[in-house]
Amino acid sequence: MYAEERQQAIATLVMSRGRASVAELAQTYDVTTETVRRDLAVLDKAGVLRRVHGGAVPARTLHLVESGVGERDTTRSEQKDAIAAAAVEFFPLSGASVLLDAGTTTARIAAQLPTDRELTVVTNSVPIAARLATIPSVTLQLLGGRVRGLTQAAVGEQALRVLDTLRVDVAFIGTNGISVRHGLSTPDADEAAVKRAMVQAANYVVVTADSSKVGREDLVSFAPIDSVDTLITDCELAAADRQNLSDHGIEVVVA
Repeated sequence: MYAEERQQAIATLVMSRGRASVAELAQTYDVTTETVRRDLAVLDKAGVLRRVHGGAVPARTLHLVESGVGERDTTRSEQKDAIAAAAVEFFPLSGASVLLDAGTTTARIAAQLPTDRELTVVTNSVPIAARLATIPSVTLQLLGGRVRGLTQAAVGEQALRVLDTLRVDVAFIGTNGISVRHGLSTPDADEAAVKRAMVQAANYVVVTADSSKVGREDLVSFAPIDSVDTLITDCELAAADRQNLSDHGIEVVVA
């Protein structure tokens, strides 16, 4: 195989899987790790892939630009529906408290909220609050602050002050990226600050993220990987990524 052919094959593999390690690529194409690193350097320079520690990810996984709720809601919708269905098992018993982060996956979880128990629900999401406000079994607390039009989430000092006083039983947290090195991450600093406070306010943290978020690293890290108790994701998660996360003490649930 010529170098150009191998580089094209590497690019195709990484784009389809979402990431690949140097060792994995060397074994797949029967070349040395030094050869793989040279190939990745070429692909990185061309803007096809981005080199990360130990391997590469598609260029699109390193984001500074955030997509809006409408666009994200229609992206990987089947996977998000499956994740939401699996998340039902993590709702606590009657009398407990739940925190729902803003996001398209957590909005689907809100739609699955069990109505056979009394729950206190805290959220910074305007759409989630609107959905839950009429449910008799829910005591709803909507965090205040400036609402970001892009995510329809309340952010800022007002939300942070309230979160600093709370302790909830379970928090369902969304993220734009999750990696062992960078933890949970998102492009916006204000959004990251609220998410960080949510994680700190929770006794148990459930991260809900489809497999395209795994290995992705956005601009602002809001929580280290060891703050996550459970990750609920979809069946496209690579075996190596699942093992890596499990090795760091995370329960990985594949929906």
